[in-house]
Amino acid sequence: MANSENEKILRKMADAFKELAATVNSQTPDMEVAPFSRACSFVSPLFGCLGIAFKFAEMDYVAKVGDLAEASKSIATLNAMLDRDIEGNCVRKAGSHTRNLLRVKRGLDMVRVLFEQILATEDISFGDPASKAYAQVFAPHHGWAIRKAVAAGMYALPTKAQLMKKLNEDEASARIQMQHYVAASSPVILYIDKLFLSRDLGIDW
Repeated sequence: MANSENEKILRKMADAFKELAATVNSQTPDMEVAPFSRACSFVSPLFGCLGIAFKFAEMDYVAKVGDLAEASKSIATLNAMLDRDIEGNCVRKAGSHTRNLLRVKRGLDMVRVLFEQILATEDISFGDPASKAYAQVFAPHHGWAIRKAVAAGMYALPTKAQLMKKLNEDEASARIQMQHYVAASSPVILYIDKLFLSRDLGIDW
């Protein structure tokens, strides 16, 4: 990866989610689909840096973010997107924007938990934070085959030093950007949960 500021994945993620957090923390929070999908796209390269264990997550996440980006051309806000799917009686159908939003939110949450776990330890191993993040966010929604494949892939995770190199960061700068992402993504994730819960859609399907 080129050693340039433009390639700093964590900073791009943190800055984009700070902007989203400012929206949801404002007096009139109504998240637009376009900036949301753009911010989410900055998270995609991180999954690629995590290796084979999260390959399934990378492929699924990238596809779902792409769908939301396409939806943003004709739908202004996340509120309107959910309401349109409710009217069309297709909320839970595979490929619906609402279903894809829920999957993207899960990806954002997994990264948040992953960063929290990394920040809580000085260990050079990456396995424990990754395992905990997967177990907390993704595992309850995956069948046995995927869980087994992920468990096998955990043995091929990059070391912390390897990950820092892929992310073009040193550990001190990475920790700062991870803290920024955790702080900024939390209200955004909560906002999306509230969109679902306020419509009695649930968030566990």
